Amino acid sequence: MDDTIEAGWIEFIVPEGVHEARVDKVLADRLEGVSRTQLQKAFDAKEVLLEGKALAKRHLVSEGDVLTLKLPELPDTKVVPVKMDLDILHEDDDVIIVNKPAGMIVHPGHGKQETTLVHGLLAHCDLAPAGGEQRPGVVHRLDRDTTGAVVFAKTDKAYYKMIKLFSNREVDKEYLALVNKVPRLLAGSINRPIGRHPINRTLMTIAEDGRDARTDWKIEKAYGTSCALVRCILHTGRTHQIRVHLKDLGHVIVGDNSYGYRISKTCPLECERVMLHAEKLGFAHPVSGEPVRVVAPLPEAFKQMLEAAEKLG
Repeated sequence: MDDTIEAGWIEFIVPEGVHEARVDKVLADRLEGVSRTQLQKAFDAKEVLLEGKALAKRHLVSEGDVLTLKLPELPDTKVVPVKMDLDILHEDDDVIIVNKPAGMIVHPGHGKQETTLVHGLLAHCDLAPAGGEQRPGVVHRLDRDTTGAVVFAKTDKAYYKMIKLFSNREVDKEYLALVNKVPRLLAGSINRPIGRHPINRTLMTIAEDGRDARTDWKIEKAYGTSCALVRCILHTGRTHQIRVHLKDLGHVIVGDNSYGYRISKTCPLECERVMLHAEKLGFAHPVSGEPVRVVAPLPEAFKQMLEAAEKLG
């Protein structure tokens, strides 16, 4: 965000390849740290602008168009800090990166009372109020059972710049996934759109009318023919993206019962959670511009599963 823009406003340049697409869809596809509710409120408040003119959701935009929009705070209940042990990978005055444990969600949701990572962080430091009372500092998320590096903004200035970095796909994200069977190729790229499952609304699926999604992958290590450790590089940040894309490739993540993992003779690994870990995270610091790079160590349970896989090979 340009520092001359009023606080709360984001400058967004429509990316290459977009030609006469609906502005609400373009923003929903690119603003990964922003909820659809926030976008709806911005349109309702006439705070999505092109050359100073408020746009309707159906307005068509093309590459190079420069939009400015104001993100409203959501009327949520304030989160009470809860002291917890945090595995901090990086911290400065503007951002904090932690190694998220399995079984913990990143921030509170409507109707959910459980303790989240945001509760613990608020007991440790301030988080950017711009994210809203239930999502302060939240610029991206990991699934409940996914472990690894997740970054939070501590100031509003850092929050808006981190949102822009994620939206412009200027954040490097690498994951490790243990999948059943061994892919036929050593590496590849999956570029297929993802949308909500038409029957089970808690799941996602490949959908031609979904949001664009791209995952590059390569085999880190094969364990015989039973399973493989796969490195995934994300170019987008869709809900359940790696889980859906790897399933579409024909290789379900070990422990991912929601997407079809079942113990078999060829892959008899028994696991209580999804073996997916956000190992590497990198970006230009939102204030200094200096490179920030972290590597999140594998959790013990993941290491134990790899040891079990080794015996299968």
